[in-house]
Amino acid sequence: MTAVAQKTVLSVSELNRQARITIEERFQQVWVMGEMSNFVKPRSGHWYFSLKDEQAQVRCAMFVNRNRAVRMQPGDGQLVMVRGRVSLYEGRGEFQVIVDHMEPAGAGALRQAYDQLKAKLADEGLFDATRKRPLPRYPRRCVVVTSPTGAAFKDVLAVWQRRYPALEVVLVPSAVQGADAEAQLIEAIARAGKIPADVLLLTRGGGSLEDLWSFNLEGVARALAACPLPSVCAVGHEIDVSICDFVADVRAPTPSAAAELIVPDARHLMAQFGALQRDLINTWQRLHQLLQLTVRNLSLQVASPRTVLEQASQRLDDLSGRLQRRQQHRLEVLVLKLTALNRQLRAHGPTERLQATSDQLAQLKLRLRATATSGLERQQQRLETLSRMLHGVSPLPTLARGYALVTDAEGEVVSDTRELSTGDVIKTYFNEGAITSRVADVDPNASLENRKST
Repeated sequence: MTAVAQKTVLSVSELNRQARITIEERFQQVWVMGEMSNFVKPRSGHWYFSLKDEQAQVRCAMFVNRNRAVRMQPGDGQLVMVRGRVSLYEGRGEFQVIVDHMEPAGAGALRQAYDQLKAKLADEGLFDATRKRPLPRYPRRCVVVTSPTGAAFKDVLAVWQRRYPALEVVLVPSAVQGADAEAQLIEAIARAGKIPADVLLLTRGGGSLEDLWSFNLEGVARALAACPLPSVCAVGHEIDVSICDFVADVRAPTPSAAAELIVPDARHLMAQFGALQRDLINTWQRLHQLLQLTVRNLSLQVASPRTVLEQASQRLDDLSGRLQRRQQHRLEVLVLKLTALNRQLRAHGPTERLQATSDQLAQLKLRLRATATSGLERQQQRLETLSRMLHGVSPLPTLARGYALVTDAEGEVVSDTRELSTGDVIKTYFNEGAITSRVADVDPNASLENRKST
């Protein structure tokens, strides 16, 4: 009994309390990184969850007065980094971390990668102001690279519909966050650069650093730098600045602000147009008045058309009279000259020679007529002699006695059957008419004598 009385026996509560005090004195503040699981948020607003790695896990609690300052939305599977004190929940004897600060575990690494890439591209000159291109003053077509379902695209469309409805909008859809966002953004920017447009808008709405990280990737930034179109980048909210914002020709704080930067205000343009129209009308009126005054002054200096016409008519009459008198004088001179030439011609005329020649010509005509008559008679006699000779050798009398003349297809006279073959076409002439026939048979031995004897 005495040995048992000397032993120190602790209750469960006392044990847990002393263990809590010991743990809290040893671990006053720690940073722990792990994957969040079993996240619970009861009505009290406190957060209860576990942090785990590949080999162990630890319970955590973050009370409502602390978790209100957390900018992220926690959930199972997130990799987070927490700061707090280690304690023991005496009621269940559970080892736990009382968390007073939480942030994504990758935020520090992402920020470091962001700064490194920013410095690298700046050294290459991708951020230089000298390569920035001005935006067109009055764009006709704008290519938008963004998510077709995001609020950013709806915001820019609303602004353009209100400010500049004449703008033609071409959407090149792409994911703006997630594992596929980088490849899709690079492909979409390359496709947008091939579209005939005036400006490119790369945009998306706000989000966490992880959500916007696709616009901080080197591949996307270089694709935007290589795009031939003037570019505007509007990613996230005003406080969010991505690598693509530095590469783009113009950076806008929000998608709506980018839409306003790209297009002018149509109402302002209409007001300017109205003022220019009024100035044009006033200028034209002043010019019209000046021209009227000039015409009036010139009309006073110019003579009346009636006066000019009357003077021209008088001058025409004067010139016409002078021309008529000159022609009359020239005609009289030519008549006198012609009369003198006629007298000379009669004095040296060929009348006698013409009479002698006429007599000689009459005699020659008589001789020619007698010679022609004699020659004609001789030729007629010769023609009659030749006609009788021709009639004697002509085949026509023979044909009249019942004979015929045969020719081949070329019109040559056939006198021997050896000149023909079976199937040849021949033409037979009679005293009256002719026939065309085809040779059915050739008998070289047949003759009129054999026929008579038969």
